[in-house]
Amino acid sequence: MTLAGSSAGLETLLAEDGVVEVPFAPPGFPSRFEGPAAVAARRTLMAGLFRFTAMRDVVVHQTTDPEVAFVEYELEAVRVADGVRAAAPFAVLIRVRDGQVVLWREYQDSAAMARFVS
Repeated sequence: MTLAGSSAGLETLLAEDGVVEVPFAPPGFPSRFEGPAAVAARRTLMAGLFRFTAMRDVVVHQTTDPEVAFVEYELEAVRVADGVRAAAPFAVLIRVRDGQVVLWREYQDSAAMARFVS
């Protein structure tokens, strides 16, 4: 949604009690967001720092739990402040219940992200 230029983001898919966790968030960035409003605020913060330009090499892995999927991808972005472009791999564990995301646990290349946000 963000890549398509839509104003909607993950918060439109998140359950009211849904959680986004980023265990390896870059220094100075929160690692947990609870509920759609907090996730929307995160998206707004990130939009002021980065403009996402591409998502590549998406691989979805099914699990034995029908509520859970594991997704790998590479995300490319441009830093708003100076136009620097970078890409990093991500992996996300997603739990969906009753058609809504209840958990989005995002793992990212911490070293690449720390270089990009500094």
